Amino acid sequence: MTKTTEVIKATKVKFCGITRLDDALAAVRLGADALGFVFYEPSPRNISPEQARAIIRQLPPFVTKVGLFVNASDDVIRSITEHVGLDVIQLHGDESPEFCEQFQQPVIKALRVNEGAFIPQPPEHYDSVSAVLLDAYSQRAYGGTGHTFDWSVIPRLSMPIILAGGLHPENVAQAIALVKPYAVDVSGGIEGETKGCKDQQRMQAFLKAVRSY
Repeated sequence: MTKTTEVIKATKVKFCGITRLDDALAAVRLGADALGFVFYEPSPRNISPEQARAIIRQLPPFVTKVGLFVNASDDVIRSITEHVGLDVIQLHGDESPEFCEQFQQPVIKALRVNEGAFIPQPPEHYDSVSAVLLDAYSQRAYGGTGHTFDWSVIPRLSMPIILAGGLHPENVAQAIALVKPYAVDVSGGIEGETKGCKDQQRMQAFLKAVRSY
């Protein structure tokens, strides 16, 4: 008799907008797969390359370090990526498919969803990236708004999907059940009153909700 085993694919978790070493170490201890660092000055979670480098140098191995950029030049992205020690590049602006193809590191392309339409670029144009991140559309910001969108409008894509936008411990299990994404990405949903400062109880509750699914 041949015994078959079913491979269980656990949803990956990325905690984004890390600005403090204590938060980074707590996230790793609790079981986060990846940490995100925002290199976009208008963001309240913006961090300098030197600050991010100092945090990353104190992380244990096997933690994925992701750098978030918005319409930055390729030279700036390469310089920060090398200096800080990033593993993955996340592009959250209006970057073209051709722009995304030029980096040695894996690239995540963020696309914003508005009333059932992908804005501004259709995901099939980004077939060379490692994954697409789906976030809620806003005229005021390129992400981190804390708003959700209609998860039922997400089509089946051939590439991995990272789900973002308004996720928190109370709704992430429902989101995973509906979308079945490769990963979920959260920032404000695991914070207290101050943006960029993570709440360890909410981080733990978020991870518990993900694992419960």
